[in-house]
Amino acid sequence: MSRIGKKEIIVPSSIKTKIDNSTILINGPKGELSYVISDLIIIKKIDNKIILEKKNNDKKTQAIYGLSRSIINNMVIGVSQGFEKKLIINGVGYRSQMNNKTLILNVGYSHPIEINTPKDIEIKVENNTEIYIKGINKETVGQIAAKIRSIRPPEPYKGKGIKYINENIKRKIGKAGK
Repeated sequence: MSRIGKKEIIVPSSIKTKIDNSTILINGPKGELSYVISDLIIIKKIDNKIILEKKNNDKKTQAIYGLSRSIINNMVIGVSQGFEKKLIINGVGYRSQMNNKTLILNVGYSHPIEINTPKDIEIKVENNTEIYIKGINKETVGQIAAKIRSIRPPEPYKGKGIKYINENIKRKIGKAGK
């Protein structure tokens, strides 16, 4: 059983929250996010804390209870600090560059791969091999990072490909010669 939902969310003073029926709107220095909460959950704001309560005590309500708390907490963190993912490109001749709001990847295919940046995400390239993805929504930052990584995931023999900064790739031994 999830105990995450029971934790209260502490809202910093620089962030404004507004609750309308089942919609919560969180506004902070980095931007604004909103989320529609399920009918199974009751949301209350007391002083600088947001508290969630369950209407029922079944499995589905319990699952949505913890999920809603995590999403709202990530929204509070996102509008105050933001989220960042870092990708590293390994491989001879593999490189990346930005062209306006388009990320161009040259990762061993016969053509460069172009990825358009969503409006609330910022992508920055350093040294042609390091890609920084920043944004206020944790879900979209992770989704864009996963999309970029899926273009050329790291392979286990030489480690070539696109990987997260803290990702550990299990290496395999190549074929043994005589």
